[in-house]
Amino acid sequence: MFNSLALSGAILGLEVRLAHPSGHGPRPPIVALAQELAGRGHGRIVAGHDPRELVRGADAVYTDVWVSMGQEEQSHARLAAFAGYQVDSALLDLAGPRAVAMHCLPAHRGQEITGEVLDGPRSLAMEQAENRLHVQKAFLVESLARD
Repeated sequence: MFNSLALSGAILGLEVRLAHPSGHGPRPPIVALAQELAGRGHGRIVAGHDPRELVRGADAVYTDVWVSMGQEEQSHARLAAFAGYQVDSALLDLAGPRAVAMHCLPAHRGQEITGEVLDGPRSLAMEQAENRLHVQKAFLVESLARD
């Protein structure tokens, strides 16, 4: 998710921050390209290890699963590495009272995000899923119309 957010955010002139544990950072070529794009559009790419520091003042706090499909054998190590990166109410509150929580789903409640945040009034996860559905339907209609 960071790759897409960093590249699109950089083009749009946004500040995109990534908090990650050591050994789980973004790929250097993606960061370099995002920083180049950010420089053109007055955006900014920031990466670090402290989620509490990086979340301060954010408009949105975005998380994704810690263990993706195909990484099951790494589950124990990944869960241990990411343990301090859960999006909970305390972290969301550090961002500010108007900050929203985002997740591309499916979510593992109690791992990368708490149920309280995911189901709470500041969560946009279900709206994200609905919007993604409409975009996918539009792509399908467009591809079928191109006979």
